[in-house]
Amino acid sequence: MTERRSLSRILIADDQRDVLEALQLLLKGEPFEVETAASPPAVLAALGKSAFDALLIDLNYTRDTTSGQEGLELLRSVRLLEPELPVIVMTAWGTVDVAVTAMREGASDFIEKPWDNQRLLSVLRTQVELGRALRLARRLKAEKELWRADNGDFIADSAVMQPVLQLVGRIAASDANILITGEAGAGKGELARLVHARSNRNEHAFIGVNMGGIADSIFESEMFGHVRGAFTDAKSDRIGRFELADGGTLFLDEIACLPFNLQGKLLRVLESGDYEPVGSSRTRHADVRVISATNGNLRAMIADNAFRDDLMFRLNTVEIRVPPLRERREDIMLLATRFLEIYTRKYGRDSGGFARDAAKALLGYAWPGNVRELSHVVERAVLIGAGAQIQAEDLMLERPGTAARAPFEQLKLDEAEELLIRNALDRCGGNVQAAAEQLGLSRSALYRRMEKYGT
Repeated sequence: MTERRSLSRILIADDQRDVLEALQLLLKGEPFEVETAASPPAVLAALGKSAFDALLIDLNYTRDTTSGQEGLELLRSVRLLEPELPVIVMTAWGTVDVAVTAMREGASDFIEKPWDNQRLLSVLRTQVELGRALRLARRLKAEKELWRADNGDFIADSAVMQPVLQLVGRIAASDANILITGEAGAGKGELARLVHARSNRNEHAFIGVNMGGIADSIFESEMFGHVRGAFTDAKSDRIGRFELADGGTLFLDEIACLPFNLQGKLLRVLESGDYEPVGSSRTRHADVRVISATNGNLRAMIADNAFRDDLMFRLNTVEIRVPPLRERREDIMLLATRFLEIYTRKYGRDSGGFARDAAKALLGYAWPGNVRELSHVVERAVLIGAGAQIQAEDLMLERPGTAARAPFEQLKLDEAEELLIRNALDRCGGNVQAAAEQLGLSRSALYRRMEKYGT
């Protein structure tokens, strides 16, 4: 059973069959899907298999029919498993002391038997809505911890980009999976956000993840989440990227860097939408549109048995190539002007635009790092420029890819590391795996440093 559903799911626990039948009859006209359990172990077993919106439990069972202790023990166990699940407790032996204890243990509300039908319905409706609000708040909080860029700002006026935009216009509204190819820094992520912005999913999340930056050991936790206690450092539940992207778009950047032994795990979720968080036996479902990106040659990797062909077929229902910046020179000044607006606002500087010599330098440069390099060049010019306009010397383009003009021995540690990384990537023609081997780093470690320096 999966978590996707239209009806709110209620679990009712009581050891008396007539009570369960009466409650089922009462809730028959409500938008609830009701499941019942006759004992605390049955409740815990049900929670381990399915997700519920609220739990209505008796405090007294056959072991002890008057004190409520068995129900309180169940409440504590439920709180450990599902901290945000609304739990309403009920008992025929209701006392103020038992009610106060139950509330202190985490009960959301308290009902005495015999119950008032309208009050019980009102409490259930309220707690279901509160529970949904808590889960939504938790999800939004997790989303905000991830990088989410403005998905409506995409500059592409050059002739070479028009077929790309036309293709986006034809496929954006569909749920087809897309594979975006192109050189590093060409704007594959920005194109993915454009597709999302023009899709029917644009009111839901756009969640990006760099597949090259995830260590193999935490892949499943990052993608599918984990439950508290799943491993030593799992001190609380974690929401995975698939759950965060539910209803929206999941962007898998640098998909070619996903190790072969993990590709099958991703394929299984893409085929069915079903997955289990690490440490949980409960199957969950995510309705996501997947957009992937790579600057690698997946077909060559398939021939070398480094990439699964069935995963390739699942990812590239439609393939889009993003041209490098050197092929779309009409866009250079438009992009540079946009970056200038962003960074002058960010750093509180006045913008007088680009001087004539600066514009000439921008248009005459080869841009091996593509749009990403242009962004960093403009940001640096905003920081170091002293005049009203950005001058050619502010761009520092005479030595492409150099991190600093000072001799190597005079560089700061971060500057030296960035220079070494850029030089290694240049020597290896942008091949991240080869550069990582030259630098004595793992592929994921190099990706983390590349993200740090915007390489």
